[in-house]
Amino acid sequence: MTPLDDQLFDAPTPYMVLVRPQMGENIGAAARAMLNFGCARMRLVAPRDGWPNPKASAMASGAYKVLDRAGVFDDLPAAVGDCDYVFATTARGRGLTKPVLTPEHAMVQARAMAAQGKRVAVLFGPERAGLENEDVARANAIITVPVNPAFYSLNLAQCVLLVAYEYARLGAETPPEVMAMAGTEFATAIEREKLGDHFEQRLEEAGFFFPAAKAENMKLNLRNMWARLALTRADVQSLHGMLRKLVGGQGQR
Repeated sequence: MTPLDDQLFDAPTPYMVLVRPQMGENIGAAARAMLNFGCARMRLVAPRDGWPNPKASAMASGAYKVLDRAGVFDDLPAAVGDCDYVFATTARGRGLTKPVLTPEHAMVQARAMAAQGKRVAVLFGPERAGLENEDVARANAIITVPVNPAFYSLNLAQCVLLVAYEYARLGAETPPEVMAMAGTEFATAIEREKLGDHFEQRLEEAGFFFPAAKAENMKLNLRNMWARLALTRADVQSLHGMLRKLVGGQGQR
């Protein structure tokens, strides 16, 4: 690995997270598209045909180094647990209340967050049907490409290329948005995930998820809410503390 390669893989570009990708050829093509525009951080969630995949390596051509260093995870929470902000790419309306951005505006935000040392991930769904609602609910915002509404299906690698292109095109000239953090940091995805687990547990005990037929959708909406809110670590700690206090009663300290 040359010093130039090291700089490329250490650069604070977004993590391109391929969720349950189905064909090795598409993973390789996505790696090639990423490297075309200086993005080298790939993560794979439960690839259908296992990993490593020789078809991916063949399609990647000179971008095999992206595949060699790709992280492989069993599920989405593990893949984005260390990330501060997560975008989900989808062309379909999901009935979830979230910011919806073009690739350009999403990557403006991504560059601003990278300038502050934040980790950003972009989720791409499997080829056949895209991301599931449970995946999108774990994202902070949605990226939608303004394509022909009569034919909105994009190949996985094409979608990755559009996002990587916008990130590269914006370059270092995009002025970062600065937020005064008052001694704290934004909560990571795993911290939001654990907060959601805590709320689900307590609400389940209190009988909140009623009737049973609506329980799964209620839980999905809660997960979506946690991802949508710009929670800091202090916010998460406070909410955990509130729950413990409410459950423990007035006598608990």
